[in-house]
Amino acid sequence: MKILVINSGSSSLKFQVIDSETERVLAKGLCERIGIDGRFTYKTDTGVSLKEPVPMKDHKQAVHTILDTLSDPDKGVIGEFSEIDVVGHRLVHGGEKFTGSVVISEEVIHAMTECNDLAPLHNPANLVGVEACRELMPDTLMVGVFDTAFNQTMEPKAFLYGLPYKYYERHKIRRYGFHGISHKYVSRRAAQFMGQDPGRVKTIVCHLGNGASICAVKYGQVVDNSMGFTPLEGLVMGTRCGDVDAGALEYLAKKEDLDIKQIVAILNQESGVLGISKNFSSDFRELKDAEIKYHEKATLAREIFAYRVAKYVGSYAAAMNGVDNIVFTAGIGENDSDIREEICSYLEYLGITIDEVKNREQAEAVKISDGTSRVNVLVIKTNEELEIAREAAAVAEGLV
Repeated sequence: MKILVINSGSSSLKFQVIDSETERVLAKGLCERIGIDGRFTYKTDTGVSLKEPVPMKDHKQAVHTILDTLSDPDKGVIGEFSEIDVVGHRLVHGGEKFTGSVVISEEVIHAMTECNDLAPLHNPANLVGVEACRELMPDTLMVGVFDTAFNQTMEPKAFLYGLPYKYYERHKIRRYGFHGISHKYVSRRAAQFMGQDPGRVKTIVCHLGNGASICAVKYGQVVDNSMGFTPLEGLVMGTRCGDVDAGALEYLAKKEDLDIKQIVAILNQESGVLGISKNFSSDFRELKDAEIKYHEKATLAREIFAYRVAKYVGSYAAAMNGVDNIVFTAGIGENDSDIREEICSYLEYLGITIDEVKNREQAEAVKISDGTSRVNVLVIKTNEELEIAREAAAVAEGLV
């Protein structure tokens, strides 16, 4: 079957068309600056490539642009809209309501809307994409694939905070963890690559991008995830602070005369490696170039990032009472060999040794630990769109 994968943001919409039987990407692209001036990027596996301005006043018009292009006689990969069997939507936050992928119904939309306060930047934008597709493709099955669902196997000892229990009961304040779609794909791909049974191995996935998280996956189920109630907790990231003492925030608010909205903006948009490098950059490639030129704060930012990752990896090895695979993925994890090497230098006590030549290879999947290492260290390119397509296909097949 042909699956249209949609990842809707507030002013952008990424898409792919995937043949679920061959897992071949037939077409992919991006609608940007929706509601502003509109830009459309499109590419097919047959060599068609477009990058052009296209007016898109809203997400409905963006979806219309996608469908018109996909079914165009010269540029498209389908004859008509009806050839799309399922639309798989990436949905960020399902709270405790969703532990797996589901057919999107009015009840599901209502339940997701109730989670908007948990992900105010993501859920409303995701739902706009869902509504646009439902309006233009009313007879096509819509499946929601939640970024939080894979993490729902965490036990209360891992997901509860040290707050009065009544706040969990009243408001569901707890650790949810994110990047679940990526963590699920990568942990299973790692086991496949190593010829292992996913249900018999302990894997730590390091999803390191501008947003970054670590996930402990024991025997195929999540034990812990570094992101918390929101994607703000955990590692130092591109512009997010990660773990910070709440008492320091009260102190900062008083000293700088800031309200809670201003504090949250600082934590999400002005912190992380951007803030540590004194606003030099949140881009690790630029920080690396600056480090080579002896930019002291750029060096410090990269050091802090690597140190935090190593601390989480170590704590998750303890939480699972051992680890078989440590996997690096996402933009930084896949492409920054120096960061991988620095992180692994803290983990020699686990018996990890890195092959410096393998560590600089570029491939879909590569083992970078050498033959003497007691833990497999891998680099695997994440593929969230393929995981969404797999989930959507499984839901559709389950309805037959």
